Amino acid sequence: MDRRQLLSLIAGGIGMSAAGPALAGGGGAAPAVVNLQGVGLPVIADGRVRNYVFVSVRLHLSGSANMEAVRSKDAHFRDALVKAAHRTPFTLADNWSSLDATALSRAMMAAANRIAGRGKVSRVEVTNQAARRRVDPPRTR
Repeated sequence: MDRRQLLSLIAGGIGMSAAGPALAGGGGAAPAVVNLQGVGLPVIADGRVRNYVFVSVRLHLSGSANMEAVRSKDAHFRDALVKAAHRTPFTLADNWSSLDATALSRAMMAAANRIAGRGKVSRVEVTNQAARRRVDPPRTR
């Protein structure tokens, strides 16, 4: 067996083990999710951009949603997120290296109702936040 065959067997085995429970049909269908491409959002304090945080967002779809239709609107979701972050920053007062995930999720849910249709997205999850650089807010005296 050559290296290519071995690697394809390993990759196929990993894929089958990850998809195994969904393909086995034990229980219900796995809930559909759409992972949006990463977005760089500003950290704004005192009217100035202090940092950027790159955020990964996952949309959990309801049973009535068409995954391909929602996935095709990826750019619209990211655009709405950037606009919301500039309108009302998701900045934490004590941390300029991460964003308020709860406020971000609320803003994305409101945008999802406009973009995909009411009730198509059941919940929004912030899966990752990575700051461009480590920045500490000024200490209060």
